[in-house]
Amino acid sequence: MSVLQKFQLDGKTACVTGGSRGLGLAIAQGLAEAGSDLVLVGREPETLQASAASLRLLGRKVEVLSADVGSPKESEAAAARVVEQFGPIDILVNNVGGRRIDIPTEELSLEDWQAIIDLNLTSAFLWTKIVGGSMLGRGWGRVINVSSISGLIANRGIAGRSYETSKAAVISFTRSVAADWAKRGVTVNAIAPGGFLTDPNRKWFETHPHLKQTFEEMVPMGRLGDPVEIAPLAVFLASEASSYITGATMVVDGGYTVW
Repeated sequence: MSVLQKFQLDGKTACVTGGSRGLGLAIAQGLAEAGSDLVLVGREPETLQASAASLRLLGRKVEVLSADVGSPKESEAAAARVVEQFGPIDILVNNVGGRRIDIPTEELSLEDWQAIIDLNLTSAFLWTKIVGGSMLGRGWGRVINVSSISGLIANRGIAGRSYETSKAAVISFTRSVAADWAKRGVTVNAIAPGGFLTDPNRKWFETHPHLKQTFEEMVPMGRLGDPVEIAPLAVFLASEASSYITGATMVVDGGYTVW
């Protein structure tokens, strides 16, 4: 097998949570271009269907499932349904996540704290347990958890530290499960993105243009990332090209964390 052939995903099926927009959609498209069929999971049926239609133009089979992955009960049921209805799943991308709040710790309610923990961490646990666990019996699989550079640092000028906490926990969870599954053929790795120009961020910067400039000044490359720039790393981690890598967290941030 040549080096380039090791990146091919023909015959594989990948499930991407939050796969209908933003980084999740960019990752899903990259996996499809490498040959993988897809299962996209998201909250909005219309967005899911539109994204699936565009991805099917690549000649891949694309299934969709509407579910709120931030709700533990709904998330657990959805993960089980993916395995039962669309399995076997070879590649799992736990992409769902977000900050959603800007509340100082001293004012943060338990309810708001728990909601972010469930969105970013509990969802990764449930989908890894159910979908990733279904790979163990076949002796091959890839789990990719989308963490954040916020799991390595504290973001300046914004509160809601449940986000940093949950993303740091995702990194630790990744290492721990990777150790458990290393001899069973399933690798578990994490991607830690920095600032990317996703659609939500574009809208945010339209109303807060000074924040875009402030953020870009903190990035050695002087710009935010384009979502397509995360896809090649996801393809690498999903493929045979990364067969000797597990438990790793790979940063994609234009150099933000080097300062």
